[in-house]
Amino acid sequence: MYPHERSLVKRLAGLPFAILGVNSDRDREALKKTLVDKNLTWRSWWNGPEGPGTKGGIAEQWNVKGWPTTYVIDAKGIIRYKNVRGEALDTAIETLLAEVGVKAPPKAAEESEGDPGL
Repeated sequence: MYPHERSLVKRLAGLPFAILGVNSDRDREALKKTLVDKNLTWRSWWNGPEGPGTKGGIAEQWNVKGWPTTYVIDAKGIIRYKNVRGEALDTAIETLLAEVGVKAPPKAAEESEGDPGL
């Protein structure tokens, strides 16, 4: 999952696109290490000490039932897609970019080969 997200951030840099993360680990210091080790280049929030799981402020407010949960939100702040991954995520993002008149650049060859996971 992280390699695909990193490739999206790189490919869509400078466009109206952002990834925001929420993490439910209990140990905030371990989470900070993971963010560095996994090279997460996007803004990420800690869900709070109620975790792990879907307890805690952000997860409860967004009705998260399990991790990972993916929301794709349009330019008006409306959730348009939920739990899309891989090619479906790319298509969702490209669709929303097109709605605001932005054409996403083509994917790099290694990005098209699939998502190798964490």
